[in-house]
Amino acid sequence: MDDATALLSAADRIEQLAGRTTPGDWRPAGLLASRPEVVAHRADGGAEHVAEARAGSGAWITAFSPALAGPLAELLRAAATRPAPDPAVVTLARALLARLP
Repeated sequence: MDDATALLSAADRIEQLAGRTTPGDWRPAGLLASRPEVVAHRADGGAEHVAEARAGSGAWITAFSPALAGPLAELLRAAATRPAPDPAVVTLARALLARLP
């Protein structure tokens, strides 16, 4: 996949994911008894449920709420129109493509 296609594909997938995600201004609040099966795999070989590490994960999750989908997709699409996209933005797009459904 060429760089422009990767950038545009990542932008599309971000918007699609944001469209399926709970909208709004995400902020940390009370803790729920239920949790998704999201596990953080650490470099030392350990693992921890992200929901059990809420104190450390909550700020990350709220910072990257669906509110970022539009601006991030715009950034990726703008980079795709350049003859030589910024390599850092291409790296970001490829990392997103590896993780986005």
